[in-house]
Amino acid sequence: QVQLVESGGGLVQAGGSLRLSCAASGRTFSNYVMGWFRQAPGKEREFVAAISWSGYTSYADSVKGRFTISRDNAKNTVYLQMNSLKPEDTAVYYCNAGKTIERIRRLEYDYWGQGTQVTVSS
Repeated sequence: QVQLVESGGGLVQAGGSLRLSCAASGRTFSNYVMGWFRQAPGKEREFVAAISWSGYTSYADSVKGRFTISRDNAKNTVYLQMNSLKPEDTAVYYCNAGKTIERIRRLEYDYWGQGTQVTVSS
């Protein structure tokens, strides 16, 4: 089993940066693909990024070139570095753990956290 806890959200101005962290507990962390999705009030969940245990990454078109996902298997932690933030990025960001990057992109995951709020002001 894997339990995920997100942190690092907050209020930033447009153009600013923020780094989210996801701390995972469980002995099988390295067996999972990790990812992030986000959801704004009244909107559908949106895939953001995913990373395999070996470091292969995938991003949503809306965040390519601005966001970077990474993981530290030794620390059981996944990160999301967000640069050049836009008001459209405002949402609750959730950390996921799943079988493959493709399944994460389809929002098919085995575990998820409780989320961290990111608010970007104009």
